[in-house]
Amino acid sequence: MKIYTKTGDKGTTSLIYGQRVKKSDIRVEAYGTCDEANSMIGLALSYINNDLKEKESIDHIFHKIQTELFHVGAELATPSGKEVKWKVKPEDVTVLEETIDQWEKHLPPLTNFILPGGHPAGAALHTARTIVRRAERCASEMVDEVNPLVLSYLNRLSDFLFVAARYINHLSGVPEKNLHS
Repeated sequence: MKIYTKTGDKGTTSLIYGQRVKKSDIRVEAYGTCDEANSMIGLALSYINNDLKEKESIDHIFHKIQTELFHVGAELATPSGKEVKWKVKPEDVTVLEETIDQWEKHLPPLTNFILPGGHPAGAALHTARTIVRRAERCASEMVDEVNPLVLSYLNRLSDFLFVAARYINHLSGVPEKNLHS
């Protein structure tokens, strides 16, 4: 099977179930942005040192998140009125919240805004966070057409990625830089 189909050469693409839409359609922008965030998470994970004590548990959590983010993209790629094959569930949001709470216990409290950066993995997670925020903005344009849990998941995922970036920086011994007014 060839990777190229040539079906998108005129600026359209297929949603799940085959409906053709412009590549500039907000639905395509939303699921494409989820794909972009997922790729950035993969890049971030590639920067984590194998000797980091928590690497296995971090990899496990992020494997679940990357799978769920793929499912969010599939849900966004499903036209209104069609059956969604993978739906975001309330427990998907809950797991993010529980992990945020668990990881925040190890972090110094925030007293100022911090600048994105730090360890390469932390910096990439900050970038993934901003990409997820863009996906959330796109998905909010379809608020009446998507599962409301998609918006909740994306909102919580961006919070999770912020804490994950801080957590990775902390575990790696890289101090955060505060915004100085």
